[in-house]
Amino acid sequence: MPNYKHLFFDLDHTLWDFERNSAESLTEIYHDFELVNHGVVSLGDFVKTFIEINTSLWADFDQGRIAHGYIREHRFRLVFEALKIPQLAFGKDMGEEYLRLLPQKSHLLDGAVALLDYCAERNYQLHIVTNGFDSIQASKMESAGIQHYFQHVITNEKAGAKKPDAQIFMFALNAAKARQEESLMIGDNWEADVMGAMRFGMDAAYYNPKKLAFETKPTYDIQHLEELKSVL
Repeated sequence: MPNYKHLFFDLDHTLWDFERNSAESLTEIYHDFELVNHGVVSLGDFVKTFIEINTSLWADFDQGRIAHGYIREHRFRLVFEALKIPQLAFGKDMGEEYLRLLPQKSHLLDGAVALLDYCAERNYQLHIVTNGFDSIQASKMESAGIQHYFQHVITNEKAGAKKPDAQIFMFALNAAKARQEESLMIGDNWEADVMGAMRFGMDAAYYNPKKLAFETKPTYDIQHLEELKSVL
């Protein structure tokens, strides 16, 4: 078994419970903006549609098809279009409120704190590698109370590149003074986290609660964060 010293974690969907935190933020927005009076009859449909649109936009970002700014500017417009609701005059305000609310949420995925404690007790050097926005990711970690676990937080803004580009992984290793053979990337995104790391020459643990299957095999395939302890 490899002798890992540095563990590089993705944040959203891997440690920080994006779906739950996003749903809470969207619920507040739904009520505060009184969307039921603007044709959005179902809160459930609003949340579901947003998650689908947002997931698709971030996939496009990972593939280099759109920029960060496009996501911020257009996701609520696309949500209302999908719901067949006319463009709302306060759509921009809604987007800003979402970005204010979301980082304040603190829910982590099941087993996240136990795993981080386990790793810290065994003196692993822990780091974050994320395609998210600098300030928002920092706020999320602070709200969830996990910032103290990590020596470095690498974002695409700091690295000048995003996952799955090799440049962000090289930047992360240089920042951590780590070598590829002693490093493990842990994340939920097959292309950005797993394939990006493996093409770069790093081992990768695929956090895969939905048990998705691909032709290429990751170094490790786990359905619960607890399982990672068996390889550390």
